[in-house]
Amino acid sequence: MYYGGMMGYFFDPTWIFVLIGAVLSMAASARVTSTFNKYSKVRSMSGMTGAEAAKRLLNSQGIYDVDVRAVSGKLSDHYDPRSKTVNLSDSVFGSTSVAAIGVAAHECGHAMQDHNGYVPLRLRGAIVPVSNIGSQAAFPVILLGFFIGGAGSPLVNIGLILFSLAVLFQLVTLPVEFNASRRAVTLLGSVGILGDEELGHTKKVLGAAALTYVAALAATVLQLLRLVLLFGGRRNND
Repeated sequence: MYYGGMMGYFFDPTWIFVLIGAVLSMAASARVTSTFNKYSKVRSMSGMTGAEAAKRLLNSQGIYDVDVRAVSGKLSDHYDPRSKTVNLSDSVFGSTSVAAIGVAAHECGHAMQDHNGYVPLRLRGAIVPVSNIGSQAAFPVILLGFFIGGAGSPLVNIGLILFSLAVLFQLVTLPVEFNASRRAVTLLGSVGILGDEELGHTKKVLGAAALTYVAALAATVLQLLRLVLLFGGRRNND
């Protein structure tokens, strides 16, 4: 869709898509932060720290080659399949709260996925380098194509395809994250680290965290839609 001159490509109604995406992302981030802060004040009855719970969960699944490490930052927790490490933030590693144990268990869920050869995790890992290159190259390629051949040029379409890889990555991420949380809650109960009421608190923390991935997918799809509307068709005044 063309709005008249180059200025139309920078000041147009499609900016609403960017705004909606930003609002969704900020709302999801605020939700996970507030939920984590709330349940980080609830001490688990087991008295186990996030690190201790992580080690116990991993061992319960016969996983002994994954290290549990402390990393700086807040909610910077992640599992690194390359180094086989569950990395827990300061607010999780040494905390005995149900929130910390839930987050630690979620990262262990990823370690279990890796150990069992969970296909979506493997697929996401394979997409990462391509997605990174695609998302970085998309805008320069789209702009170059526009200046050379106008909207709808083959080069612009290539740029849109490159950006679509970012959408694919976000889409594949959803089942990976949801499955890790499901594994976490199930194991925390079966191993006996958390009681029923505590599991309910943990579900709320992990549910809020899951919304951030849903929001990220929505924001990326909206951005792609905006790019398609702006650059994907022939100009109306051709």
